[in-house]
Amino acid sequence: MEESYGTPYPSPLENGVKVLENIQEEGKRVDKGHLINKLNFINFQDGVILINFVHPRFKHSCSRPAKPQACFGEYLECLWLEDNTAEPQQDLSAFQVRNFLVIDGKKALVVVPQETTIHSQGISFMLPETCREINSRRLYRHRCEGITAQLIQNGTIFQGALLDFSAVAFRVELFISPPQTFNWLNPDLPVTLLLAGSGETLYSSECMVIRHTREQHKRTYVLDVSKEQVQRFRPKRFRSHRYQLFPSPNLCFCHPLSGKSVTLKVINVSGSGFAVEESEHLSVMGPGMMILRAELSFANSLKIPCRAQVVYRRVHGEKHGKSMVRVGVAILDMNIRDHGKLLGILHQTDDENTYVNNEVDLDSLWNFFFETGFIYPQKYAHLQTRKEQLRETYRKIYNESPDIACHFTYQEEGRILGHVATLRFYNNSWMIHHHAARKADHMRAGLMALNQIGQFVNDSLNLYSFHMNYLFCFFRPENRFPQRVFGGAAKGINDPGGCSLDSFAYFHFYKHAGGALELPAPWSLEETSTSDLLALKGFYDFESGGLMLQAFDLEPEMIDLSGLSREYERIGLTRRRFLFSLKKHARLQAVIVLNLSDIGLNLSDLTSCIKVLLVDPAYVPRQIVHLILSILSSKFAEEEIPILLFPRSYMEEHGMASEKTYNLWVLNTQYSDAYFDHVQKLIDMASQLERGRK
Repeated sequence: MEESYGTPYPSPLENGVKVLENIQEEGKRVDKGHLINKLNFINFQDGVILINFVHPRFKHSCSRPAKPQACFGEYLECLWLEDNTAEPQQDLSAFQVRNFLVIDGKKALVVVPQETTIHSQGISFMLPETCREINSRRLYRHRCEGITAQLIQNGTIFQGALLDFSAVAFRVELFISPPQTFNWLNPDLPVTLLLAGSGETLYSSECMVIRHTREQHKRTYVLDVSKEQVQRFRPKRFRSHRYQLFPSPNLCFCHPLSGKSVTLKVINVSGSGFAVEESEHLSVMGPGMMILRAELSFANSLKIPCRAQVVYRRVHGEKHGKSMVRVGVAILDMNIRDHGKLLGILHQTDDENTYVNNEVDLDSLWNFFFETGFIYPQKYAHLQTRKEQLRETYRKIYNESPDIACHFTYQEEGRILGHVATLRFYNNSWMIHHHAARKADHMRAGLMALNQIGQFVNDSLNLYSFHMNYLFCFFRPENRFPQRVFGGAAKGINDPGGCSLDSFAYFHFYKHAGGALELPAPWSLEETSTSDLLALKGFYDFESGGLMLQAFDLEPEMIDLSGLSREYERIGLTRRRFLFSLKKHARLQAVIVLNLSDIGLNLSDLTSCIKVLLVDPAYVPRQIVHLILSILSSKFAEEEIPILLFPRSYMEEHGMASEKTYNLWVLNTQYSDAYFDHVQKLIDMASQLERGRK
């Protein structure tokens, strides 16, 4: 681990001459040759040494860093660091050099020079034959540049810069801006420290002032961070599973405050975070610190980048005689493909038969769909004329690892026993579909696949790239397995704001073959406006109170979104949405959602269909519904268009026949604990039944 500069000892400036006397009399002797090698290494790294001065009469002490030049013999020449603050430097002519410190991170050399010459550009020394090497018993302080600091207390913001830091303390230099005075900052009360660099916030936390200097226009404050932990996300009962991997990966990152490269060993990892270990006195990671660019490196071959934040730091014990700390890191964001690779490793560690986003033998997958009855004769009759298109769609989704889909399989000896897939079809919503299992293993394999989905959601819901605010699926209520899993979860949660069920009538509409059609006055079909979506919300909240509108991007602020459609286009797939409003005398009667997508993206074509959401069901004649479907069917290439109509009761009340009923299940992922609790009970029950059969 590289470090630029540090002071593992109390600063002479802060503790007086007593410190200077103590540190130069401790430690073992080191010869001049070793000292010169260290000085040349610091020169090679463009580093600094710390020179300690003392006033011979008043015993006042001060310190100044300097850059050592290349050293090849008796003498060492050092140059003062450039001062960019326009502040006057202390005149050192009346001071004597007590010693200088050569710090290598773990230890320091305390050097008492024999001769000293001070000049305006720097200082030169005659090196002694021996010096002292001492061990650090204090936390190492890391020098940094270019990090702005803000100290906030009671509405007042003091501007400044970060000078150096350890894992639990910061030293900042603050300037006042009139009419501010430092009297406005009460050192006995907590302050909020905000650090930033390159236009991004790097750290924010409440601190206490340990000590400070007393200048009138510029002061240095040393701040203590008392927190051992920060709460980044809402706490969950069902936390991500953590695994110890062999070999374990490394965490590699550029430290946001020091700018230096850091490599630490990961001791456990999950899909949402990991823990690392570091020696206490060299620790560089404090709770709240942002890691903008990190990398999990597996044997220097697989490298997974991410954005992360330190969430806790705890003293962990000793290793090789050194006190160690364990640091917990939460993943804030990770590319979907990279996250799939990480989950693939973790799921295999847990159960060798579970696979995430693996490259699937598509012939085996199609055979599985037919054998399990997932593709039954009536469904195949609808698909068989376009089977080449279907194969191509699945090749892209399953074997090109797109950012809009994830799939999970439970396999034994290469044979698929259970399968479930997810698809990001709305801006912040993922669809669960293609859930099937072989009959002999239906309960176990089906639940194992659902358990994989659960882990996937638990690990992904807080990552920005996933946009996973909602999880949804359609299922037929007469199918016992999904009714038990999804219907049971909704019943157990018993809060439509957390998990909701809505019933749709499902039927096929046959495309109109005649000429142009028009609605009779006073009916009209027009583009949906934000005010129309507000009216739809009023009806839906009264009728259901569920999550359909949020999940399907039917809130007013979501009316015009195209980013997700571009993601589909990037991999050669289609995902388009059109919104229409049916009105009578300019009053909203229904909102019609027209989704166009590739054949078989969902094998029931629930991603390429027309959804009719009636706002005033009692006053919309069936003939008008038939007419708007005839008008909109022209946008489809197929002759048969799947229709989902809500509320389902409209069909019976208006003498219309539906082919099926589909329940829409939507989960707010912030309620995931209750869902996982329900699924875990089902898994436990299935395991008990399996043990009973044996």
